[in-house]
Amino acid sequence: MLSATTGGLLALAILPMQQEHSLTVSSQVNASTLERSLPQAAPEPEPGVRYQFTYQQWLAQLQREAERFAEKPPKRLIVLAGDSLSLWFPYDLLPRGVTWLNQGISGETSAGLLQRLDLFDDTKPETILVMVGINDIIRGVRDATLLANQVEIIRHLKRSHPRSRIVVQSLLPHGGPQITQRYTKSAEQTTTANPPSLPVWVDRLPKVPNRHIRWLNRELAAIAKEEQVEYLDLHSFFTDIRGDLRDDLSTDGLHLSPKGYQVWRSQLQKFSQDRPN
Repeated sequence: MLSATTGGLLALAILPMQQEHSLTVSSQVNASTLERSLPQAAPEPEPGVRYQFTYQQWLAQLQREAERFAEKPPKRLIVLAGDSLSLWFPYDLLPRGVTWLNQGISGETSAGLLQRLDLFDDTKPETILVMVGINDIIRGVRDATLLANQVEIIRHLKRSHPRSRIVVQSLLPHGGPQITQRYTKSAEQTTTANPPSLPVWVDRLPKVPNRHIRWLNRELAAIAKEEQVEYLDLHSFFTDIRGDLRDDLSTDGLHLSPKGYQVWRSQLQKFSQDRPN
């Protein structure tokens, strides 16, 4: 579900949304070269059928959501901008008392997010929470490119939303060398027939040590300070004694379990209390 007040389009598209990650998203396009023109809405699928959105269809959906909130601004709006980690934040675990606009896309990179920020330019959010970069790491994007994109994301948001709190959230750790085993176990628990082939991140992510992600987070914190926006460290709350993503906070070594989202929620609540508007 893309926002706290949305119950329509996605509910029609995916009936079995009660199960986390019941919607599989195809995002095999190169985000740095995505087309700026947005397509028409996807045809309505049959009830009960799992529907696979393309990247362009996700863009169209996010544009419709943003336009809705631009036309009728809620009293308090918070935007989640990022990849699948933001996209699959369970509605019932989001902090209450505000309206949430979820602008996450599965597989998103920093370049992709940068190019679609204008989709919600006309909204008036109280806070914008940004988390993006893990897919850059998976795809082998250079650190300098990832960090430069982060700077441009912040600057765009500052120009378009001068009255909003802009919060750069740290990248989360991954499951370490045991990702393949953990992912396979997760797939066995959720798939009864025709188990899926291993996604590319299962092979690539363990080759990037979590100490490198910690270094990137230090760079992100420095960028946030330089750009005079806020930084939220989530990484340290998700690590085990080895510095990897805790098993109980993840479903497969990358994506979060309900308990993982509860940890994220608690840090958002604490962050808001410690830094009142």
